[in-house]
Amino acid sequence: MEIGVFSVSDITQDPTNGRMPTERERIKAMVAIARKVEEIGMDVFAIGEHHNPPFFSSSPTTLLGYIAAQTERITLSTATTLITTNDPVKLAEDYAMLQQLADGRVDLVLGRGNTAPVYPWFGKNIQDGLPLTVENYALLRKLWDEEVVNWQGKYRTPLQNFTSTPRPLDGVPPFVWHGSIRTPQIAELAAYYGDGFFANNIFWPKEHYMRLISLYRERYAHYGHGSADQAIVGLGGQFFMRKNSQDAVNEFRPYFDNAPVYGHGPSLEDFTAQTPLTVGSPQEVIEKTLSFADYFGDYQRQLFLIDHAGLPLKTVLEQLDLFGEEVLPVLKKEFAARKPAHVPETPTHASRKAALQARRAAQQAGARA
Repeated sequence: MEIGVFSVSDITQDPTNGRMPTERERIKAMVAIARKVEEIGMDVFAIGEHHNPPFFSSSPTTLLGYIAAQTERITLSTATTLITTNDPVKLAEDYAMLQQLADGRVDLVLGRGNTAPVYPWFGKNIQDGLPLTVENYALLRKLWDEEVVNWQGKYRTPLQNFTSTPRPLDGVPPFVWHGSIRTPQIAELAAYYGDGFFANNIFWPKEHYMRLISLYRERYAHYGHGSADQAIVGLGGQFFMRKNSQDAVNEFRPYFDNAPVYGHGPSLEDFTAQTPLTVGSPQEVIEKTLSFADYFGDYQRQLFLIDHAGLPLKTVLEQLDLFGEEVLPVLKKEFAARKPAHVPETPTHASRKAALQARRAAQQAGARA
């Protein structure tokens, strides 16, 4: 099990003191959070992509490239990369470049994006969201898998004898997760290619995500990539902790009540009862997180949203320290003990490189025989 954090990159006023962080402060905070993620032994740092206020992360590869230079071990990912409004050629180039710089410590979550104005800003129509996703991803795969590409589609100019540079490190493209909060066609796409499926899992009751993940698992098996329980699943989640549960509730309540996404809606108590959000003690975070596999099956990656809603950096880093001391070791041990031997680990550059080398060796042996 890989465990990490992801950020949606919001810039939100702290409701307890009225202070609004600057863009620079939030960008620098991401670097500090990523370094803390590595320091405490977590596995993944992921950043979203947005092109509108109140978000700052319009260029995930730039930020992740900077973080790559200051870390040695963690996987650098996205949450998400927009497959609809980005040119697949630029995606192929940017993420191969990041992969080279980070020595393979890169994967990405692809998504359609749910901010309607973004589409016309990049010359696209939101009504074309699904066919754009299918066509753009097919081209992205082709650009990574083939040295010379000839291609023609509906949504961009044709390519003739085109080679994307730099090439993927060791001939192994970054692993791709397809992220969705409501679209079964995205689960189908992930299953068709044998890619990972990332369920945001932070806003809605578990039953909603159970349907999407079950569909992905069934179709993954249908396409011959393995059994349904071997499909590669990632989940989001949220927590706010203090050693004393009531202290956590009291401190987090104003942030929850004024959060841009779910503030001024259900109560904190109702929301934590109905969604994966955990506000309480480290033991409560452990218990609720371990329950996810009861609903979704054994899975490979757990990411937590911890820096949203105006929480100051100092508080976020305190949360991570507490998580590293009291939660992470227990989750790692328990998830490892529960995972059946036939359920795969998260694909990494090293494991995928080894698999590629094994396939090539088998092909060469077959050719000689």
